[in-house]
Amino acid sequence: MEDLSGTNVLRLLQAADEIRTRLAGEFAAVHGLSVNEFFLLMHLDNAPAHRLSRVELARRMHLSASTVTRMVAPMEKQGVVDRQVDGRDARTAFVVLTRAGRKKLSQARQTFAKQAGYVFQDRWATEDLEDLSKLLYRLVVQSPANLT
Repeated sequence: MEDLSGTNVLRLLQAADEIRTRLAGEFAAVHGLSVNEFFLLMHLDNAPAHRLSRVELARRMHLSASTVTRMVAPMEKQGVVDRQVDGRDARTAFVVLTRAGRKKLSQARQTFAKQAGYVFQDRWATEDLEDLSKLLYRLVVQSPANLT
C-alpha cells in the first residue's frame, strides 16, 4: 500500500522549493528582497498597526528569533521596516512596516502575482485551482503563518 500522506507531503515540499526558486530570482533582481523578507513584510502588513514583535514574527515564519533579528537589520537600513520600543515594557521591541516598506511590498506583490500565474498557466482548469485552494486552506487555516 502506498503511503499517500508521505507522497503528498513530499510533493508539496518539492512544489514549494520550485516556486521559491522561481520567486527568489525575480524578487532579488527587481525588488532587492529575498522570499523570506517578502513573507516578513506580508506578516507585518497583515498585523494590527503593521507591527509585530520579533518573537511573534519568528513564530509566524517558523524561524528562530535570532534569524529574524539578522533578517531585520539590513531591512531597517533600507528603510522598509523600523524598530519601535514598547512604551509599557522597554524589553519588548516591535518590527514596524514603514511607508517605504508598504510601497516595496505592493510592488513585490505584483511580481508575486505574475509568478504565481506562471506556476499554474496552461496546466490547470479554474475548477482545479478552486479545489486545490480549498484543500490547501484546510492545511494552513489554524497556522499562525497563514497569510490568507
